Amino acid sequence: MQTTLTQVWLDRLDVLDIAFQPILNIHTGKIFAVEALLRNVGDAGFKSIFSLFDTVYKEGVLYPFDIKLREKAFEKFTKIDGYKNIKLFYNLDNRLFEIKNYSHGNTTRLLEKFDISKDNICFEISERHEITQECDITTVLRHYQEENFCIAIDDFGVGHSGYKLLYESTPEVIKIDRFFLSGIEKNLKKKLLVRNITNLAVQFGIKVIAEGIETREELLTCKDIGCHFIQGYLIQRPTQNTQEIRYEYEEIIDILHNDKRTNDINSQINPYVDRAKPFDVKTKTADVLQYLKENPTVSVMPIINSLEEPLGVLQDKEIKNFLYSPYGMSLLNNDFTQKTKLKNLMTPCATADINSDISTIIELFSNNPESVGILITKNSKYLGFLSARAIITIMNEQNLIFAREQNPLTKLPGNIAIDRYLSNISDDNCILCYLDLDNFKAYNDNYGFRNGDRVIMLFADILKQKLPNEFFKAHIGGDDFFVAVKFHKQDELPYVDAIKKCIDKFSEDVKAFYSQEDKERGYIVSKDREGNTKEFDLLSVSASVIVVKSKTRRDLESINLVLSSQKKIAKKDQGKICISSLL
Repeated sequence: MQTTLTQVWLDRLDVLDIAFQPILNIHTGKIFAVEALLRNVGDAGFKSIFSLFDTVYKEGVLYPFDIKLREKAFEKFTKIDGYKNIKLFYNLDNRLFEIKNYSHGNTTRLLEKFDISKDNICFEISERHEITQECDITTVLRHYQEENFCIAIDDFGVGHSGYKLLYESTPEVIKIDRFFLSGIEKNLKKKLLVRNITNLAVQFGIKVIAEGIETREELLTCKDIGCHFIQGYLIQRPTQNTQEIRYEYEEIIDILHNDKRTNDINSQINPYVDRAKPFDVKTKTADVLQYLKENPTVSVMPIINSLEEPLGVLQDKEIKNFLYSPYGMSLLNNDFTQKTKLKNLMTPCATADINSDISTIIELFSNNPESVGILITKNSKYLGFLSARAIITIMNEQNLIFAREQNPLTKLPGNIAIDRYLSNISDDNCILCYLDLDNFKAYNDNYGFRNGDRVIMLFADILKQKLPNEFFKAHIGGDDFFVAVKFHKQDELPYVDAIKKCIDKFSEDVKAFYSQEDKERGYIVSKDREGNTKEFDLLSVSASVIVVKSKTRRDLESINLVLSSQKKIAKKDQGKICISSLL
């Protein structure tokens, strides 16, 4: 490995410049970090950043070049106002990991030179480029983590080894690739994938950045899903002028404040948050032992870094494992023993912002049977701890409210919840849908009330299973149902299509509730409401749908009138659906 750069490369480095792009807290619009991005590559004689690094690598000077580039990035980072309170994301070329004998301590020396804390630095590992077998990436990642550097996996989901890295090294951050986020508000498959990736990451105590956000709709959808941070052109394009990096971005704050779906979540969670004393990750184990002796009822201790970001929790049982083992006490009191440092004794813990939706917090807790609770943050800094007992209490309260308002047969929300939903739709784009089972009375008269209830349960289950989570699903009573969904963009077709699929699914599945004779005949014979004997088609569902756009004046009486009148048209329509837009 060549350890010095020629004058040619030093001259090229003088031409190159660093641009920064902000990464914001998705709940507050305040800055969390900046990513360093290389600029003036063309002026240095290269077609692209990739060709520049390919050339550096082929000439065998990748490591010294990267060290000089780090120095350039670190120095410029200190020009940002308030830099000591934010992170710098710096991209590492994966091929650095192939270098066998690079010298340690260069980054630490640079940080000392510019008075930057290790907690301010996060190294990004791109998942776009496959890492060769010659490179033991796990060893390298662990080296950086043992040196107390934050590690992020960039472009997560589109590369070769993302989940393997997630399993073997547990990075502190993942950045979900733009591919999954482009148009996510109208793509149900992308929503499901990103939600699952986010939930999995948070279970490991990993923070999630939605990368490449360009629209208001993408931002709000990622916030709903549970991402922690956002980055992209909606916020700011990369800038070489450090004066353009702001502490908070008013235009993003306005979007978040105008999101009418956000309830007063703070007041619901706050009473249960335990402001447990956090410990800096560098605290001596002996000091923790002393604290436990003085506070014997404490079982969980939050661990933070110098930026007050939660890293995990230390459980008293981990300490006790040492106390009850031979020489355990002497090990714990030995500050030079690596394996008894707090970072190695703590366990990952899910983290959520104080403004997170309660359902998101409950889901995070429920998905992990070993969870002791959730760390709560405010603007990315530790605020308190929501214990398992507190979350269970919240769940019970939510269940009691839900039980009072739900339909006893289908367990779907009832009329009180529907009225509340309609009163809160404010100025969102939304779809409102009234659903009615056709020929239900005739079926009920012929097959009995028990089978009638089974049919109603069938349709309720179809709504629960086939409509995505963002749909509000309710049971008005009898054979009448109501569903609604709020959407961000003008394209309502994916949501209408989801409703149509439920209608088709019911028409097919309900045939199993008829006798073979009635199925083959395609109708039943029964009496109508006037007592006349008639032929009735097999059960189906009619849907009356209204699409309400954001600028439309909301009049619930008019909405109910339109939904009711459209129901008759839907029953006669071959597709069993009638759709209109409220002007």
